[in-house]
Amino acid sequence: MATTSTALQELGRFLRRRRGELQPHDVGLAPRRGERRRVSGLRREEVAQLAAISADYYTRIEQGRLPPSASVFAALVRVLRLDEEQSDYLRRLLARTASPPPAPARDRRRGRGQSVRPQLTRLLGQLDRVPALVFGRHLDILAWNDLAAALLIDFAHIAERDRNYVRLVFTDPTMRARYPEWEQVARTCVAVLRMNAADNPADPALSRLVGDLSIASADFRRWWAERRVAHQNFGTKLVRHPVVGDMVLDWDSFQQVGNPDQQLIIWSAEPGTEAEGRLADLRTSQ
Repeated sequence: MATTSTALQELGRFLRRRRGELQPHDVGLAPRRGERRRVSGLRREEVAQLAAISADYYTRIEQGRLPPSASVFAALVRVLRLDEEQSDYLRRLLARTASPPPAPARDRRRGRGQSVRPQLTRLLGQLDRVPALVFGRHLDILAWNDLAAALLIDFAHIAERDRNYVRLVFTDPTMRARYPEWEQVARTCVAVLRMNAADNPADPALSRLVGDLSIASADFRRWWAERRVAHQNFGTKLVRHPVVGDMVLDWDSFQQVGNPDQQLIIWSAEPGTEAEGRLADLRTSQ
């Protein structure tokens, strides 16, 4: 099955990337006298030795031909020094090998099953003191309020196909100018997109997005190949607005219980800060 095959192949590529970042001394292996290593990082045989499995077994896992058992998975997490987010990414890929994701219900307007409930749209309008928007799969921008458009970019003037947060961060000069710390923001976008992709690595919409951005941006192409992953449920960003100036804003993400593909994102300023005053100025300037 295509989804299973894609998930296994991605799991193998991820392990290979992490293996390449470790040196023998990182995992307690002493170098052999006079040895000239022809590979960067650990060899497959060294990973297999440390995980107490055969080299052939590990090779088949890394080639995407075989999922690891629960005990082998735990051993690889330990040997490759995977953190919690990296481990979660592999678990989500393994879940796809057990059962393919259900086909999303088709949305009559967008054809992608990402329609926003009218009640949520109404809530966005009532949140008139804070910027707020709704993300869909792969950080598609599905809905927003006026203050979010004033803060970041007028989403209504962007073609529906291009209303994707990662796409805009990498390809739109206006959005890029909003972030003085652009590289940090962009790298995090790539890591979050990679994590989200684990739920359906064969998704055609994801393939199109990654393909477009790989052509448009050498930075995206390089960072996507690094296979970094991250969860982002809240955070802080420095936003540079051409009218009201720089603002340090907190953001929080709220996942819908009935539709886990959608998230409500709300930006706010700490009370009493300069950012709070500038956000108020932005509201009155609309």
